[in-house]
Amino acid sequence: MRASRRSVLAGGLAVAGTGALPVVAAPEPLRLRRGIALWPWFSLTTEFPAPRTDYAWPPFQADRPVPSRDDLRRLAELGFDFARLPLDPGPFVALTGARRAELLGTLSDAIDAVLATGMRVLLNVQANAATHHYTPGAFYGSEQAPLYPAYRGLIAELARLCARKGPDRVALEPVNEPPQACGAGAWNRVQTGLLTAARNAAPDLTLVATGACGSLVSGLTTLDPATLTRFAPLLYTFHFYEPYLFSHQGATWLTEEPFYRWLKAVPWPGAAARLPETLAAIQARMAADRAVPQAEKDRDFAVIEAKLREYGAAEPGPAYLAQAMAPVSTWADLYGIPARHVLMGEFGALRTDSRYTASRPADRAAYLGDVRRVAERAGFAWSFWNLFDGLGLMDDGHAIDPALVAALGLGRGR
Repeated sequence: MRASRRSVLAGGLAVAGTGALPVVAAPEPLRLRRGIALWPWFSLTTEFPAPRTDYAWPPFQADRPVPSRDDLRRLAELGFDFARLPLDPGPFVALTGARRAELLGTLSDAIDAVLATGMRVLLNVQANAATHHYTPGAFYGSEQAPLYPAYRGLIAELARLCARKGPDRVALEPVNEPPQACGAGAWNRVQTGLLTAARNAAPDLTLVATGACGSLVSGLTTLDPATLTRFAPLLYTFHFYEPYLFSHQGATWLTEEPFYRWLKAVPWPGAAARLPETLAAIQARMAADRAVPQAEKDRDFAVIEAKLREYGAAEPGPAYLAQAMAPVSTWADLYGIPARHVLMGEFGALRTDSRYTASRPADRAAYLGDVRRVAERAGFAWSFWNLFDGLGLMDDGHAIDPALVAALGLGRGR
């Protein structure tokens, strides 16, 4: 009689003559519940253009928004119990000697500042696709990637740093949104190598594993965690921005799908009755832009109109979100992974202000609240993206959006 994969993972096989194999409980990972990303504290770099491969000093843009100690304190008081700290690995690999030591010291101080509020820290390494040299592909596109050995060494060093802060307070996420295809063997081999380096450096540290294809739901559900159990304590993460027509309306960086830049006033929940006002808002945005040729606008508008008709007809709302996230629960149940070991590592939506004119504030808050509730009902921890920028909880003046606080179930509503 063949045992199921799940029973094997649960230690339920019996061996003739010896009885049942003992069940060995895996170490419990760091408990995380409600988090927020602190990008771009250790992002937005000052690398020199090609053919140079180095950075100016200091390596991060001086005018980037950085949380103050008061900002961190306010986040903890709202009810966030951890902060996800994204880190661009480029400067940490490029710099050497005293400057590299100073950079690591600055990172250590930042972690201490977060921990001082009572929040925990999830250090997340995010290679920058916008740079010309220190790209995700160069770092971890495959085991043969030119910078993979240096990246693996950095992961080990960061694991030691996190362990010194205390495995009961800090965890490490070695990669953000792997670029390989869903289920790709190349990603499985790369991730195994990185987790091995981190685990050898820090035996008790909680590590975070993810699936390929940008950490999408479909990336996680094609990951076989049976090959990763030896790296426990371990959390598993996925990112959730469905439906993109709502969450990424107005996004200018989706150059492979340029129609997103024009999207505006896409409603949440979706409703066919609101299609005329949405299309009118989009046409007004196009008319105001004199730099883009009309033929290009016409091409994009045809795509937009077709996609928004499908969007309105589907009437996406909370039930749509639950259905889109359900495969994660099915996957976790199949492999016997407790829901509390699963982290929705990113979710968010572009906001409306003088720089980002996209979703209506009430619709954005409703969407974020719906996503958060679906994840919590599934038993997943979550981390909101982001503190600053167009998806941020704070504006450029560091004022917190009270509607988003309520949508996230924080403040007095928690």
